[in-house]
Amino acid sequence: MSLSEHLKEMRNRLVVCLLVFIVAAVVSFAYAGTIISLLTAMGNDSGYHFIYLRPQELLMVHFNASLICGLVVAVPVIAYEIFAFCSPGLKKKEKSFVLFGMTFGSVFFVIGVFFAYKVMLPFMLRFLITFGEGDVISASISIEQYISFLLTIFLIFGVIFELPVLSVILTILGIIKPQWLVKARKVMIVIIFFVAAIITPPDIVSQVMVAVPIILLYELSIILSKIIYSFKKKKAESDETDEDDEDEDDEDEDDE
Repeated sequence: MSLSEHLKEMRNRLVVCLLVFIVAAVVSFAYAGTIISLLTAMGNDSGYHFIYLRPQELLMVHFNASLICGLVVAVPVIAYEIFAFCSPGLKKKEKSFVLFGMTFGSVFFVIGVFFAYKVMLPFMLRFLITFGEGDVISASISIEQYISFLLTIFLIFGVIFELPVLSVILTILGIIKPQWLVKARKVMIVIIFFVAAIITPPDIVSQVMVAVPIILLYELSIILSKIIYSFKKKKAESDETDEDDEDEDDEDEDDE
């Protein structure tokens, strides 16, 4: 296609993505209260009482929740439109590579968010509310700040759980080798506990609860990297053998 045709196709795909996002956000606004109630239930179970400090704050929380839900619903459509736009210029292996990254990246991100929602956040919220017990300072929790805190934790754990997918992609591209991951294991464990200490309350239980899953993800990354690296090595050796056989056949034909 010509440049103008490419730009026209891009415009059409952007319009589709925008329409899906707007429709999903508008529909989600009707359920924003249910979503916020679901998120605040964890805080209520831990003893939190929420307030809003500005007249428009609660409305903005509902509005932001609907935008985020609209984005979540639109992500599969956006991913498809990006892939459909780029696929004519990709080879078969490159298409498989992109599909792998998009599919498993989304799956592990959702797993990370689910882990944060079910395991980490209830524990963190319970610890943080008990930290101020018996103090003369009482907690008045802004609903806007509370939702922002939850979204930050969701994003952190979603990104952390991308580690195995990232290791596979980098191994396929030849940027890393499994031997490097094995050698860096001890250093990475120290770094993981350091990061866990930053993103969790200052107690050893929370740090271990965060660090152990990340270490397991790192070990999974090593296993997957070894599998991919071994497959690439065997394929390279097979290609070299085929080339040698072709060269020998060509020499026999020349001799004849």
